[in-house]
Amino acid sequence: MQTKDFDYDLPKERIAQWPTPEREQSRLLVIHRSDGRIVHRQFPDLVDYLHRGDALVLNDSRVIPARLRGYKPKSGGLVEVLLLEENGLNDWWVMLRPGKRVRAGTKIIFRNAAEESPAVQAVVREKNSEGHCRLEFSGLHNISDDLASLGEVPLPPYIERIPGMGNVNDRERYQTVYAQAPGSVAAPTAGLHFTHEMLGRIRSRGIRICPVTLHVGLGTFAPVKAAKLEEHAMHEERYEISAETAQAVNETKTAGGRVLAVGTTAVRVLETVAQSHNGQLDSSAGRTRIFIYPPYDFKVADALLTNFHLPQSTLLMLVSAFASPKELRGREMILSAYREAIRERYRFFSYGDAMLIL
Repeated sequence: MQTKDFDYDLPKERIAQWPTPEREQSRLLVIHRSDGRIVHRQFPDLVDYLHRGDALVLNDSRVIPARLRGYKPKSGGLVEVLLLEENGLNDWWVMLRPGKRVRAGTKIIFRNAAEESPAVQAVVREKNSEGHCRLEFSGLHNISDDLASLGEVPLPPYIERIPGMGNVNDRERYQTVYAQAPGSVAAPTAGLHFTHEMLGRIRSRGIRICPVTLHVGLGTFAPVKAAKLEEHAMHEERYEISAETAQAVNETKTAGGRVLAVGTTAVRVLETVAQSHNGQLDSSAGRTRIFIYPPYDFKVADALLTNFHLPQSTLLMLVSAFASPKELRGREMILSAYREAIRERYRFFSYGDAMLIL
């Protein structure tokens, strides 16, 4: 398939700039795969679609305050740093902006939220073929421990904020209520709608809640530059699934229950592990480059809760594959649902509304 096949027109005003006042106030578009039927509901109605014996699989990765601001002492030029992946103590791969002319040996001094310049600096040690830089931080024991004061929420570029003036509410709302393991530079957004109270209602109905971890990296949202999907290479992302979750999901499938994956990241963990264990799950940890697009035969998930995704993104391609497993027609089913969502004034992307595919 061609990357351009997954394009669509989205009015700018449909891109959600702010979360709803309360998490559960999002809308829910429900699409039935069997006949393409669409139903418009509210997010709390998700509970009506879950049954005793089902399992809800959540990505519990925690978003870190990965955006740092500093300056180059030689020129005074401002620099924005987005942490991508930790290699070791105070050793990170990052994206620099502007970074085109940055070379090894360049020094950066960082500012904290109060615009003060503490004794925290970094040196560029190398630059890779993708233009990312490897920084060595100094002036503190561990940069990871100081991100709360130095860093900002790494909101995606389509959410507009004044540089350095991110809303304090973003620290809470661009994070799931069940986030545990720190490591993501973008939120697993399908889970942003849940509250502790709603999760309690789900548990009370005899539905298992099963965490997995996939630390969302820049690669998840990187544009597909190749004309043909099979020529696109995904970036690696770290994942982990516990023995408890693997056993719970396997038991759910054996007993005839359904597995509902919350978000594309949860799907990618399930499919990565199932591919290497003959369709079953087992405790596992590692890195995945799995790229799911039509046609694809899903091994684990029976339903998918997701947000509305960017045109030509790998996330939209995965959702299209899920809409019609092992077939190509899911693309048009999803794009048709997106067109209806636009007509019905749904809110798109990270802070937007949700879609349930059954």
